[in-house]
Amino acid sequence: MMSKIAIIDIPKVHDERGSLAVVEKNTVPFSIKRVYYLFDVPSDSYRGGHAHKEQQSVIIALSGSFEVTLDDGKTTKKIILNKPTQGLYISTNVWREIDNFSSGAVCLVLASTEYKEAEYIRDYQDFKNQFEG
Repeated sequence: MMSKIAIIDIPKVHDERGSLAVVEKNTVPFSIKRVYYLFDVPSDSYRGGHAHKEQQSVIIALSGSFEVTLDDGKTTKKIILNKPTQGLYISTNVWREIDNFSSGAVCLVLASTEYKEAEYIRDYQDFKNQFEG
């Protein structure tokens, strides 16, 4: 799974006025085509619950924290995101679920594609079936 996910450090500038994090074209391993964010997610809810055939993503906890559960068809891994200077890169064909949102959490997603419903895999069994021989 490690070739399909990675923690990306986002450059930060800090002075007495506060901190500034910068995402430029070399920060993420793809051209950004879409940006969206999740907020006001109840702590007992989850988001995601899908994989992408084409889209690569970087998920950033701009505020607060949440957990991302990743599944590449063979291995499952849980990662806690809670730093606005770290992003979680997720390649194609990785199932993701996001839960355990803290109060005030904001989850930013940088995506390599524009929204296209046909490239989503939304049924977990369909996702798992593609890895069976």
